[in-house]
Amino acid sequence: MTSEIQIAPSILAADFGCLREEAVKAEKSGADLLHIDVMDGHFVPNITFGPQVVSMLKQSVSIPLDVHLMISHPDQYLEAFINSGASYLTVHAEANHDMPSTLRMIRSKKVKAGPALNPDRNIEEILPVLPESDIVLVMSVFPGFGGQTFIPNVLEKIKKLVLIRKEKGYHYQIEIDGGITMDNFPLVRDAGVDIVVAGTTLYRAENMNKLIQQMKNQ
Repeated sequence: MTSEIQIAPSILAADFGCLREEAVKAEKSGADLLHIDVMDGHFVPNITFGPQVVSMLKQSVSIPLDVHLMISHPDQYLEAFINSGASYLTVHAEANHDMPSTLRMIRSKKVKAGPALNPDRNIEEILPVLPESDIVLVMSVFPGFGGQTFIPNVLEKIKKLVLIRKEKGYHYQIEIDGGITMDNFPLVRDAGVDIVVAGTTLYRAENMNKLIQQMKNQ
């Protein structure tokens, strides 16, 4: 596990007219990863990026690409996103697939894999895959659109995941995404997360670099 919290700006909050420049800005500002929300218009009510955009971003930055698949049939697109350069792939248990086999397939391609958990889903649903998970993404808003308000009760899930990891000797990183601001960041940090995804807060900041350093040094 990393001792310093990692910051992953969400490209969903960037200016879509200059995604390459916005990705480079995140890297130069000290981001540890670049978070990419993939939405299919079916699993969530929005449509965003495909493998071609991920491939372009891979060519633009050297930091890992953290790709969150919010799609109904993830297995149909795993190979495309793996080949496009994803470093992490997270998938939802309630999508149409067999979660253990999906994660095994991703990891067999040397890409880090793990489950994503919406605010209304329970940790019990993902317990069987935690031993082999590299990452667990806890959503603190209902996915679909950026700029939503943080749901504080997900902090209990974070604390439970920290406890399970310690008790069982698992090695997954814990990531949180949704409505992160400087007001709730201390709560998130103290709950024990390893990776914080922030979109609107970072991309609308006057100085992204200064804000990322503030998050890391709080």
